[in-house]
Amino acid sequence: MINRESKISWANTPDLEQSQIVVVGIQDESGSHARLTGTSKAPSAIRRVSNERDVYTEHKMKCLALPTYGLGSTKVYDYGNIKKRQIPQVFEKIMSFPKIPIGIGGDHSNTTPILKEIAKKHGKISLVYFDAHPDFVSHTRNYYGSVITDSLEIIDTKSSLQIGIRSPEEEEIANLKKYGIKVITPIEVLEKGIAETSKMITDTIKENVYISFDMDCLDPAHAPGVSVPVSFGIYGPDALYMVKKIVSRGVVGMDIMEVCPPRDFNDMTSHLASRLIGEVISSCKV
Repeated sequence: MINRESKISWANTPDLEQSQIVVVGIQDESGSHARLTGTSKAPSAIRRVSNERDVYTEHKMKCLALPTYGLGSTKVYDYGNIKKRQIPQVFEKIMSFPKIPIGIGGDHSNTTPILKEIAKKHGKISLVYFDAHPDFVSHTRNYYGSVITDSLEIIDTKSSLQIGIRSPEEEEIANLKKYGIKVITPIEVLEKGIAETSKMITDTIKENVYISFDMDCLDPAHAPGVSVPVSFGIYGPDALYMVKKIVSRGVVGMDIMEVCPPRDFNDMTSHLASRLIGEVISSCKV
């Protein structure tokens, strides 16, 4: 049974069929090997913080602190929280309509079953993978470090990218070279500048673009509440600029993974995730 908790502040319709964007929480970290635990608490924490900080009262009226350019007429439905085993059933239902799903994890291994459902409808995916880690281990499978390996059959590697990488294993470097997946590090973002970097991304991706956003791609100074923090990450506004550029071209879905509320400071990371969702909604072609 779906657990309907308080909705994210951006939800503005109670009707799944009438919606254009569907937010789904996945309360699962069974694929995580991280020393820091708690990512299964992220969907509820992000919703709570969204309603605490993106909603305010003015003259006894509740008002929404909108993303930069508002939400427009986009209809957003909050499906509630599900378990990992429910992903195929729930995403098949969502994909039976012309919807854009936004998944909230949970650990990053939740991305693979989501991609598999989306690929059933759209075919091979141009994957834009924001992460500090390539998640391209192949000697072990079905966990948060093998997402790319586990999803290879449904990814168009030549039109996919990884952004924010700064903590790879030797095996992952070899796999990235073998399959020709382009990597953009935080240092390269600084060297090239955000406009040139974004052009490189949009020149690489093709159709059926899916964004998977691990919050540890950001510098932990801005996003401390993640399960595997790595220093020298991407600056928040730069990440937002890249995401909005991609989304404005059209995406088939997105997820935000690895927020770890027990390790967060003042709910900074949960609020970043909520604001990112709002900005994505405001930029989506629906």
